[in-house]
Amino acid sequence: MGKFVITIGRQFGSGGLDVGRMLSDNLKVKCYDKELLAMAAKESGLCQEIFENHDEKPTNSFLYSLVMDTYSVSGYTSAPFLDMPLNHKVFLAQFETIKKLAEKESCIIVGRCADYALAEHPNCLNVFIHADKEFRINHIMETFHLTHDKAADMIHKTDKKRASYYNYYSSKKWGDSRSYHLTLDSSHIGLEGCCEMILNYMDVRKKNLHK
Repeated sequence: MGKFVITIGRQFGSGGLDVGRMLSDNLKVKCYDKELLAMAAKESGLCQEIFENHDEKPTNSFLYSLVMDTYSVSGYTSAPFLDMPLNHKVFLAQFETIKKLAEKESCIIVGRCADYALAEHPNCLNVFIHADKEFRINHIMETFHLTHDKAADMIHKTDKKRASYYNYYSSKKWGDSRSYHLTLDSSHIGLEGCCEMILNYMDVRKKNLHK
């Protein structure tokens, strides 16, 4: 199959990152989540803290389409990049880092509009992990040691941010099955079941490519 990339979109608390790490162990490739922030910061010359503060957060700027039209391949020192709003610099730097990663190695990338960044990649599998609300609340309560109400509030706010970010930058709808090759309910089949389904999907896809 050559180099491949699995992108994982996920509802907060659905275990998407855990599934990514399981796939990483099975396939012997790296799983990138917040590591992307440090890589993008290093390549762009922006402070890593800026990336952490803007990570998967929505924007209210109306300048984005104009900025993307004028941004050129001359990179981070070009006038359009230097003049654009900070949140767009962060998105664009991550976008470029994701594309470079996919050219260099097979990997798994969690979140950050990776499916959109790799829309032209010939061997990219886009997955979305979701789950029942109570499953997610229990997962977040256990992970962050929160009460039921605080976990529910955290889920609502995080999902809202992720959806706004994805919908704005990708022009697609976060969580819509048409945006992905595979959508899985981790509350019904478990995290290991999700991993197994993705691996099976890859096998079937590989066989169809060789027909």
